Amino acid sequence: MTILCIRFQLPPMREAALPGLLGLLEEFTPVVEALPPDGALADLRGAERYFGRDAVELASVIRVRALALYGVDCAIGAGPGPMLARVALRDARPGVTCAVPEEPDAVADFLAGRPVAALPGVGAATARTLCEYGLDTLGLVAAAPLSTLQRLIGAKAGRELRERASGIDRGRVVPNAVSRSLVAERPFDLDELDPDRHRRALLSAAEEIGARLRAVEKVCRTLTLTVRYAGLPPSRLRSSGGTPVSTTRSRTLKEPTAHSAALTRAAYGLYEALGLQRARVRALVLRAEGLAPADQASYQLTFDPVDDKVRRIEEVADRARAKFGPRAVMPGTLAA
Repeated sequence: MTILCIRFQLPPMREAALPGLLGLLEEFTPVVEALPPDGALADLRGAERYFGRDAVELASVIRVRALALYGVDCAIGAGPGPMLARVALRDARPGVTCAVPEEPDAVADFLAGRPVAALPGVGAATARTLCEYGLDTLGLVAAAPLSTLQRLIGAKAGRELRERASGIDRGRVVPNAVSRSLVAERPFDLDELDPDRHRRALLSAAEEIGARLRAVEKVCRTLTLTVRYAGLPPSRLRSSGGTPVSTTRSRTLKEPTAHSAALTRAAYGLYEALGLQRARVRALVLRAEGLAPADQASYQLTFDPVDDKVRRIEEVADRARAKFGPRAVMPGTLAA
């Protein structure tokens, strides 16, 4: 057991605590991959030798430290590889680490009775296609002829699916720095139904992220929106006993940017794609990911004078905010 998949039980509006929790994991191993908004993968191969404990024992230490330092419990899955650790996480709960056995036969038995949708990377459309042909468990997928799977979902996808359903995990943990994302949270004092107020919150968050990116001379490649609900969300969303639930969507931008207008358009697009109807929203969380130095980013040339004028105004506004405070210049929609 060398890989841990951890999901932190963050309270509502506490997503900003994730960087500190990732820093806690980095005290055990430098090979930590953040899984926003509330998770991480950690490769403990070196840590097991250094601390003289196996991954399950180290998971207990991590859980205690997260509780002591941040007041946050966590669910942890452990396995020989990242995929298997993610599958194990589905059965984990706070206080108990679910571990996948290391022996190949035991791994196959662990996976055999699970639905195909339990495998990371298997989306709803793929699972539906497989289930239509009676391949509704990983055991049946692993036993199916390779040619059958390739005919159903494609040559490469079929080969990879059969390997993973058989317990062959070729994945690895890819370290990514905590600083590679910026988060702006907008909680509401009361559960908010008004789409106009939702859009104003998104505008405010996008403006904040844009200003912060420009201040550190960075651009982002991906924007992620998390909508946290109160009570019962729309029927297609899961809820658990009235506990606030959330929906998360990501979008890769056409080009890396720190331009507030571009970030705002992307945020509005993510929000509108959710098709929320009378949803009681408790908070909106906007995350800029895939940060890179602005001077190394490539841009599509444009001869639009309006866009050039907006960017020059943005530079002047940044200088004014740096001198007189963050509320010195803001969109008129937010001034009220």
